[in-house]
Amino acid sequence: MIRKIAVSLVRLFCLIVFRVKKVGEENIKEEGAYIMCANHRSNWDPPILVSSTKRLNYVMAKEELFKNNFIKWFAKKCCVFPVKRGKMDIESIKFALKVLNQGDILTIFPEGTRNGMEKNGKAQNGAAFLAIRTGIPVIPVGVQGVLKPFHKIKLNYGKPLDFSKYKTNKPEKDVLDAVSKEIMDNIIMLTKEKI
Repeated sequence: MIRKIAVSLVRLFCLIVFRVKKVGEENIKEEGAYIMCANHRSNWDPPILVSSTKRLNYVMAKEELFKNNFIKWFAKKCCVFPVKRGKMDIESIKFALKVLNQGDILTIFPEGTRNGMEKNGKAQNGAAFLAIRTGIPVIPVGVQGVLKPFHKIKLNYGKPLDFSKYKTNKPEKDVLDAVSKEIMDNIIMLTKEKI
């Protein structure tokens, strides 16, 4: 109930304040698990993506956000869970696999931090690992626009990327890097489409 109310309020806020426009939403079917991967420019990206998706959508977020007890409680109610950045977080991976096995959507920001591509030029391999481990398709999303009140934000949903041919429990690093690059290349392409 708390999640439904929170998401509804955020959805209304985003529609009014950010004038969110969605393109390619038909690429997300009504059933079946997806790994949704988007570029990350601000703290508004997760709530905009979650509130713009009709289906249940879990978000992987940096553990630093969970130090505040209220935020920790509220995030849990809103299907946001922590991940330790820069290392293999087994608990986070287990939870992510559970979400995908349930047939839900899992949202990850491959950059690992806001404007990550500008900072280090390389995507993190977490999304690629989960895609290869499960064979579940990746939906790339390009978030466009100026995050200021009453400026249009556009969400470009790309076609599902299928990496099932690589499916294995222990992917090689070169495969992970290649898949991560392909995911990020698609996201970047979607951020460059005309608003």
